[in-house]
Amino acid sequence: MTLGVVLVVGFGASQVLKDEDTGASSSPGPGASSSSGASDPSGSEESRSWEKGDCGGPDPEKGSDSYRMFDCDESGATFKALEIMDGSFMPESVQCPAGTDLIIEVSISYGGSEAGGIPTETVCGRNLSDDHPGDAGAGGGQLVEGDCVDAKAQEIACASAGSADHKVLGLVKEKSECPAGTTAPIELMFAIGRPFDVICGGKV
Repeated sequence: MTLGVVLVVGFGASQVLKDEDTGASSSPGPGASSSSGASDPSGSEESRSWEKGDCGGPDPEKGSDSYRMFDCDESGATFKALEIMDGSFMPESVQCPAGTDLIIEVSISYGGSEAGGIPTETVCGRNLSDDHPGDAGAGGGQLVEGDCVDAKAQEIACASAGSADHKVLGLVKEKSECPAGTTAPIELMFAIGRPFDVICGGKV
């Protein structure tokens, strides 16, 4: 059995990562990642499922792109799970709570496969440091109201936004649903599971 992780760290960004045991794997990026999937009779930390409040961080023993669970007071811990949600084959359909800096899709593969896998849970994580790209306007995490995007609908930090960029006033299905103040509704290409199809852009 092999654990895999899809790390979603921003609007439209994702990475797929693997691990060789039932405990850890993940990847870096604007955020971090980690995983632990199926439960194990031994009850070891690395084999159990994630729970709200768990912490994780890089696992140098498995490579620069791997992560594992840590006690939150250990020096290796870099993020805490704000929420644990169901796994999904459609990562964009998962909406983590406000303040989420990184999103981890934990999956299990059987037979030693290094590709694919069955999603089992989603970890919504927040950095333990003062660096929070998932906060509104900070330029990372999931797209939320208060963020900023460029003309190509790519999330950017509001502090670096220019006159051609827009502030997100709403995320809706139809342009007619955009709130007052919207000057540039941006219609997105269809994406299965995404809860919105239009970014309501206004002045930054």
